[in-house]
Amino acid sequence: MTFVRLNNNIEMPVLGLGTWLTSDKNLKSAINWALEIGYRHIDTATLYDNEKTIGDVLKEWINSGKIQRQELFVTTKLPPAGNYPERMEKYILQSLKDLQLEYVDLYLIHSPEGIKNSPPPNNNTKEVEMDKNVDISALWKKMEEQVLLGRAKSIGISNFNIPQINEVLSNAVIKPACLQTELNVYVQQQNVVNFCKEHDITLIGYCPLGSPGINAFYSEYGITKSIPKLLDDPIVHEIAIKYSKTPAQIALRFLVQQNIAAIPKSSNLNRIKENFQIFDFTLDQNDLQLLKGLDKGESARLGDWESWTWLEEEGTIKSS
Repeated sequence: MTFVRLNNNIEMPVLGLGTWLTSDKNLKSAINWALEIGYRHIDTATLYDNEKTIGDVLKEWINSGKIQRQELFVTTKLPPAGNYPERMEKYILQSLKDLQLEYVDLYLIHSPEGIKNSPPPNNNTKEVEMDKNVDISALWKKMEEQVLLGRAKSIGISNFNIPQINEVLSNAVIKPACLQTELNVYVQQQNVVNFCKEHDITLIGYCPLGSPGINAFYSEYGITKSIPKLLDDPIVHEIAIKYSKTPAQIALRFLVQQNIAAIPKSSNLNRIKENFQIFDFTLDQNDLQLLKGLDKGESARLGDWESWTWLEEEGTIKSS
């Protein structure tokens, strides 16, 4: 396994297992397989509603002596409903309880936007009101407290743009260690990447394979946007043949070779293995440039948080 060194000198495995939209039964198998293969970085979030399942598996591995806690790198995230100084602490405490851990290795603010009211089913209106005016600086101070209290080794942000990152940096005592955002061959966000590298913020790319199953998910929730399929791209296929690798392995190598961590999600044993087998080759500069030329920008992105109706469960989203 290859590591990236964060700005606080902590090492993070450059490849992790994503866990969004994985059923509990499949998730248990996926994490067990991943740990057996050699993964040590597990990514989750309060919004994924799977921290208890992950905690059960990790506890089994730690208690059995097959792995030590310090070998693991566990990331979880503060949900939008917790993006207020007076609310955030209860969410990290609940995550630690569910994960059965004394600390997480990385705690991220999942979104720069908040949810003013509690999401369903905890309110009677079944309505989620998105809040674009979160006091990020005040929230970040509470994030910094979690490091001082030993609840998080590192803290960071997710789905933030450059002005929002600057807002954090302008008042931070502890700089964000990471930005987790959508990054892949089709969604390269070069301005954000360059900015983070200039400020020593490590990037973690979610949907590094272009999220092959997202169109079916969108259809289920009535979202009309269609995401192009990165793994079907002919240039990616040509490069894969050249290196005797798969398109997925080329897509992942594209990120990690730029010191960008990747967290591909899979509950299939063969794909979990395949995704891990990216450390025995290097893309040459010509192929890197070919892949950089495939950037499709916003047209290939999953979308902003207002368009993600899964946040509201059965309610409706309003912005303010």
